[in-house]
Amino acid sequence: MNYKPVRSKKIYEQVADALLESLKKGDLKPGDKLDSVEHLAKSFDVGRSAIREALSALRAMGILEMRQGEGTYVKAFDASRFSLPVSVAFLMKQNDLKDLLEVRHVLEVGAAGAAALHHKDEDLQPMEDALLAMEEAKGNGELGEQADLDFHVALVEATHNQMLIHLMKSVSDIMVQAMRETRKLLHTEEGTERLLEEHRQIFTAVADRNEQRAKDAMFKHLTNVEASLEDYLPS
Repeated sequence: MNYKPVRSKKIYEQVADALLESLKKGDLKPGDKLDSVEHLAKSFDVGRSAIREALSALRAMGILEMRQGEGTYVKAFDASRFSLPVSVAFLMKQNDLKDLLEVRHVLEVGAAGAAALHHKDEDLQPMEDALLAMEEAKGNGELGEQADLDFHVALVEATHNQMLIHLMKSVSDIMVQAMRETRKLLHTEEGTERLLEEHRQIFTAVADRNEQRAKDAMFKHLTNVEASLEDYLPS
């Protein structure tokens, strides 16, 4: 499939809109598999981060779905539902963010403990890679958000609990938005380093197979995230 190169201040929005237009025209159909992120980036002549963000937006809208180990597919949809610009349709409401933080407390504190108990040695490498990416991404918001999400997804996958993994993936797209808000508020060298250190503590506890310390470290991290967003969240 051929795509026109995109040039815009908000590139991911135009990429997502272009994909939506392809869906409406029937060039892309339910069940179709999208090209790889790398191929799409070359086709649109944009960075891979813009493609990932566009796909994340469309997944959050229920238009695309990620199949583990297979790729991204178009879901069945009613084209008339998607007339709003992505920038409008993808805005996160304050109540959504508050609910998400509660879900993350319930889901990820237990997942951290389970990962400490049940991980295999090879499960640690994706978490280490994400930590390294977070460190290298200092000052780059998009890369930092992706690395942050990659860490949390890798941790849940280390539990080897398929239901937990499925639940995590179901909220991963909206988590990116929450991480974006957090990083906006902590966009200082000290704030970024604190986020990184909290993730390191979680990783160390999981690697040491210390269930309680892993749960405590995750609880502390999520509580700090919530505190950082206190003025943004509804009372």
